[in-house]
Amino acid sequence: MDTLSKAIPFIAIIPAAGIGSRMQAKQAKQYLQLGTQTILERTLTVFCEHPDICAVYVALHPNDPSFDTLPIATHPKIKRVAGGAERVNSVLHCLHDITTTESVVLVHDAARPCLQRQDIDRLLTHYRTHSAPAILAKPASDTIKVSQKEQSLIQSTLDRRTIWQAQTPQIAELNQLKQSISAGLARGLTLTDEASALEAAGYAVTLIEGPSYNIKVTHPEDLALAEFYLTQQGLIPE
Repeated sequence: MDTLSKAIPFIAIIPAAGIGSRMQAKQAKQYLQLGTQTILERTLTVFCEHPDICAVYVALHPNDPSFDTLPIATHPKIKRVAGGAERVNSVLHCLHDITTTESVVLVHDAARPCLQRQDIDRLLTHYRTHSAPAILAKPASDTIKVSQKEQSLIQSTLDRRTIWQAQTPQIAELNQLKQSISAGLARGLTLTDEASALEAAGYAVTLIEGPSYNIKVTHPEDLALAEFYLTQQGLIPE
């Protein structure tokens, strides 16, 4: 690994401006407790503690009442940005706010609190070797059905050997991702993750198999599963 590779400024982006309506909770899901910390604290900590991540940009709702109460809010790596109407807008706001143009960004869901340092390392190693975008993802283990429009009837069955479930982080060069998202939004595309923007712009994105524990807390039952994984990792006392 050469000196230039080692000097790449890696920056994390955490879009955390959502309200988490599917969790049926009184507060945004990123502020629900997992042991002694919130989901968002656990998500931010793995990036703040990683020696190769030089900054962590957090997109927050303009009226967020909770972030300032978190101990990690004062961490020197944390940079706050006003979030947008959708996840993709929040990511774009962060990309516009980053002034180091040679940066490489890792975008990670605020509600994936079980990520470990070695998972980040695999993406950094990939980028240092190939200088190309990549995402963590899991090969589908279930049979995948496509439904008919507005009906609960099966239209077709997909070949699961070619189906992957996208995870985060997703890594790409800053300007590459910024231009891809901007172009996708201008075309009216639905961009549910960074890879979809990069794909639409014609870039090849590598799939790197991610761990089963890298779940996204979306529904109430996911909270217990995340707690189980964090307990197994020794981050929540048994």
